[in-house]
Amino acid sequence: MEETTIRIKQRTKQELDTLRQYKNESYDEVLRKIIYIVKISEKDPELSQKAIKELHAARERVKKGEYYTEEEMKKRLGL
Repeated sequence: MEETTIRIKQRTKQELDTLRQYKNESYDEVLRKIIYIVKISEKDPELSQKAIKELHAARERVKKGEYYTEEEMKKRLGL
């Protein structure tokens, strides 16, 4: 997979950091979520509100520790 570097202001980076759902979430993942929400909001504004609410709910679950690690899921799925 090809990668690139982009320049952003420190404030933008700080705001991206607040959108991370977990500590090691990459900026690429955060930006892809933002792009997804923008695309949905253009097609269906009501659905975009639902997606935003779901993301907030997911972030709260992660903060509470209510999630599985990749290793835990592999074990649960027998992979």
